[in-house]
Amino acid sequence: MREHASAGYKLRSIMTLLLLASLLTGCWDRMELEERAVVLGISIDTAGPDAEKKEDEVSHLMGKYPAPKQSMIQLSVQIALPGRIPLGPGESGGSADGGGKETVWVLSVVGHTIDDAMMNLQQQISGKLFFGHLRVIVISEDIARRGIQNINDYLHRNAEVRRMAWMMVSKGKAKALMEAAPKLERVPTLYLASTLDDAVRHGKFPTNYIGTFWSNSSKKGQEGFLPYIQIMEGENVQISGIAYFKGARMVGTTKPFEIAGYLVIKGISPAGYRGIIHLGDDSQIVTIHATNRESTTTVKIKDGLPHFTITAMTEVNVEEKNEEVIPINSSRILEEIATENEHSVKELIIGLLRETQEKESDIFGFGELVRATKPTYWNRNVQTAERWQALYKKSTFEIHVTSKVRRVGMKAE
Repeated sequence: MREHASAGYKLRSIMTLLLLASLLTGCWDRMELEERAVVLGISIDTAGPDAEKKEDEVSHLMGKYPAPKQSMIQLSVQIALPGRIPLGPGESGGSADGGGKETVWVLSVVGHTIDDAMMNLQQQISGKLFFGHLRVIVISEDIARRGIQNINDYLHRNAEVRRMAWMMVSKGKAKALMEAAPKLERVPTLYLASTLDDAVRHGKFPTNYIGTFWSNSSKKGQEGFLPYIQIMEGENVQISGIAYFKGARMVGTTKPFEIAGYLVIKGISPAGYRGIIHLGDDSQIVTIHATNRESTTTVKIKDGLPHFTITAMTEVNVEEKNEEVIPINSSRILEEIATENEHSVKELIIGLLRETQEKESDIFGFGELVRATKPTYWNRNVQTAERWQALYKKSTFEIHVTSKVRRVGMKAE
């Protein structure tokens, strides 16, 4: 008995030592920060006609490992320079005028696919490419209209890419956004990311990180969309609308103010857009600022097609009037402002719905509402994303909008 007890004790001791030894291996795969090339931003454009002449045989070999037969792309990356990224508002760094050209290194390569271009890039730099701090991916409009399935596939498979990075479509060359040096930020990609984060916070754009885009694109009853941006004078960045997709291919863009229509349909608050209301003979105008939105959507089957009823409410403040004689404290004028705003918002929603219906791009998720509330109809008549795209074009809508004027300002007597 003592021998068996002693053997059991020794076995338990050995197992305990083995478990403790496993705790000492926590840094076996550690890599120093200086050994990594930290990628902050990526841009993707179509390559020029002489791109193949610029490409070395890194991932393929003529005659033995032939290159893919598809249009080539130009990939540009922003890589953080070690020791140059400011850690706080008091830290030094960046160029003298506040731009970001001295904090990052912009490199461009060509390739047949994203992975092919990344291999060509890795061949040029010593540090291992690291995407754990990737903040923005900018795709040119030309690339987006051709389709971004390959881009989605590469980024989706890369475990280092965070789902809260921003993907966006640029009007013009995407590389220009990698080379821009905005005055308000020493790191250009951080400026791009903060521009979109602030737009969400101020009610100018919906929360739509790359993870949300992938999630919506994978649904049978909804399409994905991305911010549509462009560089303005002084290397400033403007959100110029919504780039909406059908599957993996971009099929259209909205105007900047039409973003407000999407936000009203979805009932996203806070509201952040301003509008002009004409009174009387149109010579008198007031500027209003939307502050809050609420919305509900219901669906029923009417004549064999989905019929959606959207009921929306907006709250507005009066910001400005063009003539002193406008009696802004009159209940009649306030009712007229509310009525005119209701009409304008309704027309805005109708126009946006028609535009997306024409392109068969349900970025609102009406199809998901049908799947959730009318499963029998969906299973019998829809079933696939392709069928819903065609059915969305035929769906009908009923819009109800109410508006409330909350604040009109003060005037001292």
